[in-house]
Amino acid sequence: MQVISSKDNELIKHIKKLKDKKYRDINNEYIIEGIKLIEEAINENAKIKQIVICDDCEKTSSIPKELMYEIAKQECIYVTSKLFENLTDVTNPQGILAIVEKNTIKTKPEEEKQEIDYSQDIIVALDNIQDPGNLGTILRTVDSVGLNQIIVSKGTADCYNPKVVRSTMGAIFRVKIIECDNLKHTLEEIQKNKFEIVVTSLQTKNSIYDVKYNKKVIVIGNEANGVEKEIQKMADKKVKIPMLGKTESLNASVATGIMLYEYVRQKLNKEI
Repeated sequence: MQVISSKDNELIKHIKKLKDKKYRDINNEYIIEGIKLIEEAINENAKIKQIVICDDCEKTSSIPKELMYEIAKQECIYVTSKLFENLTDVTNPQGILAIVEKNTIKTKPEEEKQEIDYSQDIIVALDNIQDPGNLGTILRTVDSVGLNQIIVSKGTADCYNPKVVRSTMGAIFRVKIIECDNLKHTLEEIQKNKFEIVVTSLQTKNSIYDVKYNKKVIVIGNEANGVEKEIQKMADKKVKIPMLGKTESLNASVATGIMLYEYVRQKLNKEI
């Protein structure tokens, strides 16, 4: 078994460059790290290019044997512990990472109709969400309610930022990410498919509990500025989350969770 020890190795250089968004975009790849995420990637049949294992980690058997059997079916590269430390992005690494092909679709206007799944009850669209922690939590929440896609504006944070990937807890492999150049145009196309646009706004008396979550596209706005004014103007419904305290607004990922679980509540009530 060959163990790579040189930082000048071409694959090692490639992995380091994948920490940069532009390079990830060019190569359509990203890095995942840790036993749990790699196990999720294998189980979800993600397109894994290579798995990189710290030689010492493999020797000490910190990776479960059952998982090692599955990992052995992939293309594996072993590196020294010193070299792995230069590659890792986490404080307490588990000695394993992988290069994975992205699950993002960058749509052109003429392609959007065929790429968006209109069979879903609701669609979530993100309007320039900036915080990686918020974005990762939203992706995880979308997955938790059984949705298979999310629409993100071009100005939204990179879904393949390492912090985003970690905070999705594996949802990144199950949710198709549709990145659009012009969110307003994309929402107009969705409206043509008999979906109503729902935005959150403080300038309304309507509650999120007044909406029937069927054939709705829920737009979540930027943390500082909310939903863009042009999109607010075209919204079919403006709603707010009722709050009994003095706080006027909630964290974007918290607000998303509250709205999506009202959808879950309504769906479960229908099935009773």
